[in-house]
Amino acid sequence: MVEFNPSTGVVRAVRSLVQLPPGPGPRLAIAMRAAVSIAVPFGVLTLLGYESIGLQAASGAFVALFAASAAAAERAKVLPLVGAALLACAALGAILTPSPWLLTAGLIVVAVVTAALAFAFRLGPPGPVFFVLVYGLAGNITGVVGGERITQPVPFLAALAGGMLFSYLVALTPLVRRTERARPVRPLREVLPGPWLGPGERQLVLRIALVAVLGAAISVLFIDPHRAYWTVSAGVAVVGLSAVRLHSFGRGLHRTVGTILGAAVYLAVAPLAQFPLALVVLFPLLQFLIEIVVVRNYALALVFITPLVLLITGAATGSIDLFGTAWERVLDTLIGSAIAMVTGLVHRGK
Repeated sequence: MVEFNPSTGVVRAVRSLVQLPPGPGPRLAIAMRAAVSIAVPFGVLTLLGYESIGLQAASGAFVALFAASAAAAERAKVLPLVGAALLACAALGAILTPSPWLLTAGLIVVAVVTAALAFAFRLGPPGPVFFVLVYGLAGNITGVVGGERITQPVPFLAALAGGMLFSYLVALTPLVRRTERARPVRPLREVLPGPWLGPGERQLVLRIALVAVLGAAISVLFIDPHRAYWTVSAGVAVVGLSAVRLHSFGRGLHRTVGTILGAAVYLAVAPLAQFPLALVVLFPLLQFLIEIVVVRNYALALVFITPLVLLITGAATGSIDLFGTAWERVLDTLIGSAIAMVTGLVHRGK
């Protein structure tokens, strides 16, 4: 067993902020699929004059991030399940958003249940974080202002489902190659083994439950219940997929620094939101860069993730307070990351 050494962990985590180690494998094809998944639906709908629908469909590109390194035929089996779960989370967020208390309760349930399922079936990266994020995005995009919905739930969910379907088809494009079709294909029960939770997975689910309850409570009591999803999603991302205390400390530092820098990037590029065609170029570029660097430097990936998510939600909800939005995301991330880092104490002696 490796003894926890705070000073060593701090030094390594700080150094990792400026390091770009080799990745576990090629990322170009994965990044291209992710970029195309967001570029085509948003670009086509924007050119046709339906920018708002394109923004909603762009969220469906999250599907392309799952099982990214698996064989295309295996992705064909996994992604419909992931897409159905994401759509269910979005539908729940849209249904509960008129009531802040129900929305908060739903957030906790979504975080814990999707974490338990993701770990029990060994879903792998990116883990449960996007289920929480989609739930919160749906709640905000379809939120109620002045007694009326910003966006009606049914058209939003239809656009989201359309974006997911396109992302699914893009994920299967490697099957046009004979070499890809010749790859061995595992049955679904081997691709998603389980369900079972070992000691490490149970600890991770417990930590995410703590992050969800504490993050949601702080947001409801002291900030804004409709921002709780960002606090919780930040904490879930920091918990990550590893039952190691030092891992969470490093991810918390990366998440915080990356979000601060990403908020600055958001302020720099936010004026481009006035020009929809500029976003048609910017969105896939950011998504491409995220997938290229996310396995090598998490903080650098957050520099691109933060402006992408803020641009999508800002444009979809009509938010014009750029500095206020940036500061809210930084504050929510600080809270979520801090909670997640503290819950790392669950992993004793690691």
